[in-house]
Amino acid sequence: QECVRRSDTVSRQGGDEFVIVLSEVAHSQDAGVSAQKMLQALSEPHTIDEHELRVTGSIGIVVYPEDGVEADVLLQHADVAMYHAKEQGRNKYRFFEPALNSRALERQALEAGLRRAIQGRELLLHYQPKMNLESGAIIGAEAFLRWRHPERGLMRPAQFVSIAESSGCIIPIGQWVLREACRQARQWHSGGLPPIRVAINVSAPELRDKNFIPNLRDILQETGLPASDLELELTETVLMQDPEFTATLLRSLKDLDVQLALDDFGTGYSSLSHLKRFPID
Repeated sequence: QECVRRSDTVSRQGGDEFVIVLSEVAHSQDAGVSAQKMLQALSEPHTIDEHELRVTGSIGIVVYPEDGVEADVLLQHADVAMYHAKEQGRNKYRFFEPALNSRALERQALEAGLRRAIQGRELLLHYQPKMNLESGAIIGAEAFLRWRHPERGLMRPAQFVSIAESSGCIIPIGQWVLREACRQARQWHSGGLPPIRVAINVSAPELRDKNFIPNLRDILQETGLPASDLELELTETVLMQDPEFTATLLRSLKDLDVQLALDDFGTGYSSLSHLKRFPID
């Protein structure tokens, strides 16, 4: 309320969502100035029980009548712009653009398709061999997820994993990847090939799922793959989202004898202390 004029309206839509109506705005860009003021006000630290807390916001802006004349259409378009702000790193504001609508519809279609893909056997794994350069022997393989989309053909993770994570689909997809990779590795062993370690990528939502370790234990038992022949690849970002929880979880994984690898180390902010702090193989 301190960021707007007396003639404007601030309302709580529900939960942590607010709607602000700026009346009699001369130029649409003035709404951006107000939005920036609000983001600045929100980011001021709050002290609660001697803890300093900071809050961020994501703001979507629509302009009447260019972006719609009906209230529900304007709110829907503001919502689309707000999610675009979130996708771009949060703590930002974004104006609605017609192109965002098509992106939102595209996203909805992919999300619905992903839920179908899990049940409809549209997911598959490709394996990239890991070689010993001295002997030329294959010593491991990394599993890469692909989606055989009925209309779009073969899709790579970059095209759908972020949607899977934000929608919650990543949990059942991750379980499928884990089971399929372990089954395939065990099949290679049974076919007479020398044992090789199979590596899979694990996302932050999967690790935070309370059933992750019980499911992993069940899959290893079900497929008969030795835990030491499974390698989980984690990024540094995943490690640092909740270091204490992650350290406890990784120790539990090490107790199972699962191998742990740090993926993409050195591509962004990297700390050698993380290699010491966590039980990385």
